[in-house]
Amino acid sequence: MRGFVPPDPLTSVSVERYAVVYVPRRSRKRFSIGCVEIMQSEQAALAASDEANNQFPARVLGPSKSSEGQYLYYLIEWLS
Repeated sequence: MRGFVPPDPLTSVSVERYAVVYVPRRSRKRFSIGCVEIMQSEQAALAASDEANNQFPARVLGPSKSSEGQYLYYLIEWLS
């Protein structure tokens, strides 16, 4: 996966998750940990989303530590 830090197969630190992501527009591919709210399921992410307030449901990979020392989630796909 280009642009992703590969998940460690021995741990569950960086894994695929459902989330609600707060972003001004859906053109970004990675998000600071403070902009991501992890959800238990796809249905929970869809129910908690609020596109009028820039909260979009997504499937993300992370968290991963960037070279700048920030924790990031990477977009796999938008759910709606």
